[in-house]
Amino acid sequence: MSGGATVELVWIEKQVEYWIRFGRIVQTTIQSRARSIVSFDPDAVFAFVRWQANDFGTTESRIDILRARRAGEPYATVPHVMPGGESLLRQSGWPRVERVLQFADVIEALGIDPADAAPDYWRHVHNRLSAGLEPRGYTAVQHRAWLLRQTCPPAPKTVHATSAGSAS
Repeated sequence: MSGGATVELVWIEKQVEYWIRFGRIVQTTIQSRARSIVSFDPDAVFAFVRWQANDFGTTESRIDILRARRAGEPYATVPHVMPGGESLLRQSGWPRVERVLQFADVIEALGIDPADAAPDYWRHVHNRLSAGLEPRGYTAVQHRAWLLRQTCPPAPKTVHATSAGSAS
């Protein structure tokens, strides 16, 4: 695969539940009743939720919001995500995971796919929750600004002149 990401999903009810909350899946390969693999194109943003339990209760609750990498880009590794992606948000513990899911619900209520929300917003949510603070809500105005920013060409790189010697 030249860029993009694949994610292994598992669903063994009340034991292991790995699922995609949002994101545009481009291919699904079903391996068994409990396992499948989904693929995302490069630059696609998706939320991957992992939950596990044993006889004594929940042992793992995590959510990762990732941007699938382009070929040659560096990436963060995440279990069950091949090869990995740019980490926009990572939270663990059910209260924080649930809070992130609520933010995705609010974005959907605005008529916006959470996968299309500004990546900086997901970084903001990550940073605020990690610091024990309440993140700001995403707005239609903020989303419109993000979409407009996408239409602008990147700023040209400027080369600063440097002197060959130092004046001392």
